[in-house]
Amino acid sequence: MRRFESFLAEPLGQYLAYRRDSLGYRNDPTRFYLLAFDQYLKNKGPRRRRLFARFFLEFRAQMHKSKAPHTVNQMLSTLRGLFTFLIRQGLYEHNPLQDVPALPGRWFIPFVFTEQQIDELLAALSKRLRKCPEEFVTDLALYTALVLLARCGLRISEPVRLLSSHYRKEEKTLYIEKTKFKKDRLIPLPETAWQELENYLAVRKACLREEENPYLLAGKAQRGLTREQVYGLFRTGVKEIGLSQPRRQHGNMTFGPPTPHSLRHAFAINTLKRIRQAARDPQHALPVLAAYMGHRKYQYTAAYLKVTEPNDVQGLVEFAKSRLDLV
Repeated sequence: MRRFESFLAEPLGQYLAYRRDSLGYRNDPTRFYLLAFDQYLKNKGPRRRRLFARFFLEFRAQMHKSKAPHTVNQMLSTLRGLFTFLIRQGLYEHNPLQDVPALPGRWFIPFVFTEQQIDELLAALSKRLRKCPEEFVTDLALYTALVLLARCGLRISEPVRLLSSHYRKEEKTLYIEKTKFKKDRLIPLPETAWQELENYLAVRKACLREEENPYLLAGKAQRGLTREQVYGLFRTGVKEIGLSQPRRQHGNMTFGPPTPHSLRHAFAINTLKRIRQAARDPQHALPVLAAYMGHRKYQYTAAYLKVTEPNDVQGLVEFAKSRLDLV
């Protein structure tokens, strides 16, 4: 593991230990930001008394040459927390980042599928399944993974990690174990997703002589599918229905291309849209939808309320401002 090398090396290590042992953080991204700051300190070689606001304005400008505004602002936020800790330790008297402003935001507007586009995508993918037995089962597994992303709002890492024991046929449920934020959840399958999964399992049983593969969606050589395989099939389908497009930059807005995660956004937005169409209050559904999607707080799910339609650009702008914890 890479070590800190600047004159603040020891306090930086103590701060990470404090976050780990006292605050309970695991897989803490703070270390990434502190390493970049530590390297900058080492290269600049300032003395402790020289760490004033001007030093961090120069650091911010240097980081902005290669990093997006959000990443630089996250770096500054991390360092503010660091110096708050160092003040409590008696190493500094004031926080030098107190008056260092954040960079203006550059909003990322994700692509969001309409319900019709999702149906077209899945229909196009189903027609591309190779018919030879040695490839058909794997292709069908990949197709089923994308069905689960679209119909259940899963993250791409979730269907490829599912074990056969995580599926309960009688209850029509999937157990999603220890994904983002180390959360577990049990979700009911929509009828369309359940039918597709049952079809896949029937084909798998008929075509594969052995059933030793522990994964629900079987890859080859007793392994599961990979994210890259799912991405590959997704890109093929998007191109097939004419939705393939590059990332686009307009002013301070970046419009993203279709990705598998776009299906998760679309699931949430279209679910809330159907609730509105049924003349019900979508606010009441937020805690349930948040639990279903595995969000830490249902307030994060509330960001989807800002988008009334998948092609509502202004709604997507508002959505982008509050989406950082949605993934």
